[in-house]
Amino acid sequence: MAFRFVTGNEGKVREARDYLADLEPVDQIDYDYTEVQSDSLAEIAAHGAREAFEELGSDEPVLVDDAGLFVDALEGFPGPYSAYVEDTVGVERLWRLASEEENRRARFKTVLAYADEDGTETFKGTVAGTLVAPRGEGGFGYDPIFEYNGQTMAEMSTEEKNAISHRGRALAEFAEWYAGRD
Repeated sequence: MAFRFVTGNEGKVREARDYLADLEPVDQIDYDYTEVQSDSLAEIAAHGAREAFEELGSDEPVLVDDAGLFVDALEGFPGPYSAYVEDTVGVERLWRLASEEENRRARFKTVLAYADEDGTETFKGTVAGTLVAPRGEGGFGYDPIFEYNGQTMAEMSTEEKNAISHRGRALAEFAEWYAGRD
């Protein structure tokens, strides 16, 4: 059996393979599930996982994740709309908006949804940091403006970033749950 991770992002799949290597193989599946509009990452991920499991057939479980950047001073914006905001407004403009705020605390959150014939479960991962002026050449998305322990995620190596990542924390929570089944 294998986990089918529904994503077009090879980086997510590599991270999942690292965290889940002792449980099951992870296969990347490119399937365009319906992304419901919601303020809840859990609702978005769970809906995508259930739809993908049902539409793709087979009895192999499906994994889907949804993630976002939640800025405290902006009432959690952009949150579940982070990809859309990045594509339309851009990282630098979001930074300019946040730079006007005294409180620049933010969190990256991921919800990983697992679907199989028995239902759907969700697992959360969060990493807290501070928004700063863009720095670094690595990573993607909001990594250049998200600082954790003095470094932006764009300044970290892949290994350093994965060691503290929100997705990794969700994957670790899932792996513990999955290993404890039966």
